[in-house]
Amino acid sequence: MTDVVPPEVRPKPAVPAKPPHVAPPAVPSHPAPLSSGASVRMSGGSALLGYIGIDTIIEQMRKKTMKTGFDFNMMVVGQSGLGKSTLVNTLFKSQVSRRNSDRGRDEKIPKTVEIKSVSHVIEEGGVKMKLTITDTPGFGDQINNDNCWEPISKFINEQYEKYLKEEVNIARNKRIPDTRVHCCLYFIAPTGHSLRPLDIEFMKHLSRSVNLIPVIAKSDTLTPDEKSEFKQRVRKELEVCGIEFYPQKEFDDDIEDKSDNDKIREVMPFAVVGSDKEYQVNGKRVLGRKTAWGIVEVENLTHCEFSLLRDFIIRSHLQDLKEVTHNIHYETYRARRLNANGGLHPISTAADTQESNL
Repeated sequence: MTDVVPPEVRPKPAVPAKPPHVAPPAVPSHPAPLSSGASVRMSGGSALLGYIGIDTIIEQMRKKTMKTGFDFNMMVVGQSGLGKSTLVNTLFKSQVSRRNSDRGRDEKIPKTVEIKSVSHVIEEGGVKMKLTITDTPGFGDQINNDNCWEPISKFINEQYEKYLKEEVNIARNKRIPDTRVHCCLYFIAPTGHSLRPLDIEFMKHLSRSVNLIPVIAKSDTLTPDEKSEFKQRVRKELEVCGIEFYPQKEFDDDIEDKSDNDKIREVMPFAVVGSDKEYQVNGKRVLGRKTAWGIVEVENLTHCEFSLLRDFIIRSHLQDLKEVTHNIHYETYRARRLNANGGLHPISTAADTQESNL
C-alpha cells in the first residue's frame, strides 16, 4: 500500500495592519477604523484579512464634488400672481429668480407662454451648485389656454435632445453640460374647491416627462380646515386622473425608501407660503408675511409646509431628482428618439464640434 502523505501545513500569514498614512474619511457617524488584526465579514461569508480602504470612496466622491460642483435645474409653472419667484427666492435664500408678474400698467400680457431661464452659482460649505431657474410667464393668463403647455413640453424635450446630441457626438466634452429640467414645481391656486381643467391637462401631459411636484400657493389665504380638505380633494383628483407626481411609487428602491416616500406622499401637495422679508417675532428674526392678524412665519410648520418642501427638494431628494431625471425620463426620451430615428448619427461637423466645446 502506498503511504498517504499528509498535506503540508503552512503558517498563517500575518494580518496586515492599516497603513498609518491612510486616514479615515471625515464622514459623520462613520464606523471606527479597523485595528491591526481585525477582520471584516463579507456578504459571501468570507473575511477580509485586514484594512483595504474601500470606505475612503465616500471621501473621494466628496472631494471631487467639492472641486467640480454640480448642476440643478428647476422649472416653475403657474398663473401670474401665485408667488412663484418669491417662493424660489425663499427656497434658496437669495435673489435667484426675477419677478415677472410685476408688469407695468402699460405692459401687455404675453400672447403665448414664454420660457425664461436665469442661472446663478450658489456656494455653501465649500460646495458649488449651478442653479438654473426656468420661469414660464404667460401660462394660464389667456382667455383661451388651449395647449398652453406645449411650449413647456417642447422646452423640456429640447433639453433632452441637447444632451442626447452631446452624448453621440464624436468630439464631445468630458463633462456634458446638463440643462435638463430636474424638477418642475407646479403652483395650484388656493381656490379651496378643486383643480381647474387647465391644472389637470398640464399635469397629465408633463408628469411623464419631468419630475412634477405640485404645491398649493399662498396657502395662508385658506383656513386650516379649508387647507386640509383642499389637499385631500387635490390628491383624490390626481389619483382619479392617473396623474403621477414625484416621488413615484414605482421608483421606490427598497422598503426604507418606500416608507420615507409614503410619508411625503401623504403630505403632498405641500401648502406653502413664500416671503423674502424678515420680521421680529419673540426676539428672533424670521421670514414671514405681515397681515392684519399678525406674522405668517414661512418656516413655522404650524403656519405652512414650506420647510417640508425645502427639506424634501434640497436636503433629502436633490440627488434622487437628478438620478430619476437621467435614468427614467431622459432614458425614456432617448429610447423613443433612437427607435424613431433608427439610431441617431454622431454629430461630426466642424461647426457643431466647435459649438459643443464652448
